[in-house]
Amino acid sequence: MLKIVFLDVKTIGEDIDLSGFDELGRVVKYDFSSPEEIPGRVRDADVIVLNKVRVNEQTVGSAEKLKLVCVTATGTNNLDKEYLEKRGIAWRNVAGYSTESVAQHTFAMLFYLLEKLRYYDDYVKEGHYVNDTIFTHFAEHFTEISGKTWGIIGLGAIGRRVADAARIFGARVIYYSASGRPPQEGYEQVDLDTLLETSDIISVHAPLNEHTQGLMNAEKFHKMKSSCIFLNLGRGPIVVEQDLYEALNTGEIAAAGLDVLCEEPMSAHNPLLQIKDSRKLLITPHIAWASVEARTRLMKIVREQIAEQL
Repeated sequence: MLKIVFLDVKTIGEDIDLSGFDELGRVVKYDFSSPEEIPGRVRDADVIVLNKVRVNEQTVGSAEKLKLVCVTATGTNNLDKEYLEKRGIAWRNVAGYSTESVAQHTFAMLFYLLEKLRYYDDYVKEGHYVNDTIFTHFAEHFTEISGKTWGIIGLGAIGRRVADAARIFGARVIYYSASGRPPQEGYEQVDLDTLLETSDIISVHAPLNEHTQGLMNAEKFHKMKSSCIFLNLGRGPIVVEQDLYEALNTGEIAAAGLDVLCEEPMSAHNPLLQIKDSRKLLITPHIAWASVEARTRLMKIVREQIAEQL
């Protein structure tokens, strides 16, 4: 019987039904696995399912029966693909499962910052609206998306979904391809300087690679409008966090929303922890991908990948 080992099942969430995997073989689940624990846990596994666990000769060298490695994510930087190929071990990742979830979270972050929602929520809950002098209170000013220029860095499936939604709100959408891919039909491609200098909103939806590592640094923030809202929903190391801290602290840009960081969980030494003003900075703990529907879709695809190996 096929043995399927989940090495960090907690990363999927306890609310997702994984009972369908029991139909494929004997399933063993571990909440998390340290590098030292992995060799013993995969020794007799045919399939391993993981998210962030590193897969290399040190961790799976003892897994003589291993046929398939399934990554419950799109990124595969944690896999030593040369070693897996040498061993004849197949690997699979999952793309496209979180497009709607990440696009939705992009707008959730934008609205929080754009409309100063934390301020207005606190204003009411702290009792200031009770017996106020007039029916409205708009001390913190906000503007509309309509008429703004929205710059997107990375026009993959998520970037296109965000672009299409931004247009519905009346924004002009432009984009930059860090890899230099040719223009996509129906979307306005520009160079990076043009995007930085003209955009009112900038969102990053690019992968982490040699083109994007450290892309958003002090030089880039300096070129942006002081009224610009910057959103990173790609990968943390695309942004130089110290430089972003300086840009926010000095008012070079208006605000930033981040769902990804250079170190996750967040380092206690991250300079962004010093910014307490919710009008300037919103950080969410890498949740954009994780709607119930996205995680359900993800595990359905992983199950199908394993079933194909039977």
